[in-house]
Amino acid sequence: MFIDTAKIKIKAGDGGDGAVSFHREKYIAAGGPDGGDGGKGGDVVFVADSNISTLADFRYKKKYCASKGQNGMSGRRRGKNAENLIIRVPVGTVIKETETGRIMGDISSKTPVVVAKGGKGGWGNVHFSTPVRQVPRFAKPGMPGEEFDVTLELKLLADVGLVGFPNVGKSTLVSVVSQAKPEIANYHFTTITPVLGVVSMGEGASFVMADIPGLIEGAWKGTGLGHQFLRHVERCRMLVHIVDVSGSEGRDPIEDFKTINAELEKFNPELAKRPMIVAGNKCDMADEKQIEDFKNYVEGLGYEFFPIMAAINYQVEPLLKKIWEMLSKLPPIAEYKPEPAPVKAVEDYNDHSVKITVCDGIYSIEADWLLQVMKSVNFDDYESLNYFQKVLIKSGVIDALKEKGISEGDTVSIYDIEFDYVE
Repeated sequence: MFIDTAKIKIKAGDGGDGAVSFHREKYIAAGGPDGGDGGKGGDVVFVADSNISTLADFRYKKKYCASKGQNGMSGRRRGKNAENLIIRVPVGTVIKETETGRIMGDISSKTPVVVAKGGKGGWGNVHFSTPVRQVPRFAKPGMPGEEFDVTLELKLLADVGLVGFPNVGKSTLVSVVSQAKPEIANYHFTTITPVLGVVSMGEGASFVMADIPGLIEGAWKGTGLGHQFLRHVERCRMLVHIVDVSGSEGRDPIEDFKTINAELEKFNPELAKRPMIVAGNKCDMADEKQIEDFKNYVEGLGYEFFPIMAAINYQVEPLLKKIWEMLSKLPPIAEYKPEPAPVKAVEDYNDHSVKITVCDGIYSIEADWLLQVMKSVNFDDYESLNYFQKVLIKSGVIDALKEKGISEGDTVSIYDIEFDYVE
């Protein structure tokens, strides 16, 4: 079964916790803290695999979690970083965040794509030793890894997309010009999955042609198979619109042409601007007036017309030469650029509650909403730092610290950020 969409949950590994440890050695008194840092959690990495052609495997497993980093150890030994979780998907898979629809990655090349980052390891107590605090009995926990609900969409990588009503000869053309062997029969929806074929144009020259099945009126909103497979047209560099010029099924070729073009535009207006040529198939079953009327119509719209008989390979060569000529002038197959995560303002969070724990003069703050805000703050930038300070004041965090009895000069710890409190 051809499955080209799937929804899964991914969770990067949490960072390992820092260790609380003190040096113990004969003849050495008060050896001091020596707790090591935790290791980094594993990333969730997507990799293209040319041996996979569908997303069927994701029907059975819905949650993918990377490993947690190893906790820190005594002797200032750092925990090991966790291994990354590798998820293999078909070439051309686009990853979107389910809630927002933003594109997180396009798996169209051999380059691995990190979609969820593992958490940093926590600091061991060796970092918290000061002349005043010589015996720190605390360490930092590891940071949580990123977690997302994502939608996987397979958008086939093809240079040329064949579009048109069912049973007009799209599969026949692919079978004639390439080594692909789609099922061919004289009834609608014989082809129920996209078919890719490599068309050779001589030594070292070739292009990929895709038969997009199931396009009929209403395809853009789910009628027939079109809504399921129209997404595979989106990457095609150009389109070849195949029309049964004989009207052998009782339809008007001109109306067929108008209908399919309208469906493409409704699904994605950019498809209406894609370079297109028109192939009139089944010319042996049409009279000269039918062919001439249709040719005059499409050429009047600015399209080039090629009469063919795909089943016997008649006049197919001129069509292929024109496709190759056009492809040589067109940009490569489109890749989708990842979109940055939207920055949520502090007002967007309904719950501003925080958890404050005090240990050895360290005021540690924990809050899920605050962690999300921190991801959008550059602590090396003065203006960004001022923004974060305003967030702490406006959200009531500073007031909560005062209620806990904080004094000037005390240390505030917010996940992996530390600063001295100043009135």
